[in-house]
Amino acid sequence: MRRHRATGRSAMSTPAFEDRPPLTEHVNAYDERHLTTYLRLLDASEAGADWREVVAVIFGIDPEREPERAKIIHESHLARARWMSAAGYRQLLGARPQ
Repeated sequence: MRRHRATGRSAMSTPAFEDRPPLTEHVNAYDERHLTTYLRLLDASEAGADWREVVAVIFGIDPEREPERAKIIHESHLARARWMSAAGYRQLLGARPQ
């Protein structure tokens, strides 16, 4: 997979990222590096922010230049963020999944 560094209008630093986060049943090192990214995505989603603005700000990707890639990055990372908030966080807390 290609790793990318966020550039552009990001107010906060985003760690190097893949187009799609690794999908594992357990929290992985990528997830740990991207906890803040996931929180930002969840906050933006809850606020009803336009996905194009979100991907530009958080990942530094221009959705006009790379619409398909921008959509993949946004959707896949938001899905992983939702998984983390529903199940993955338990692993960070040391709780056993139910």
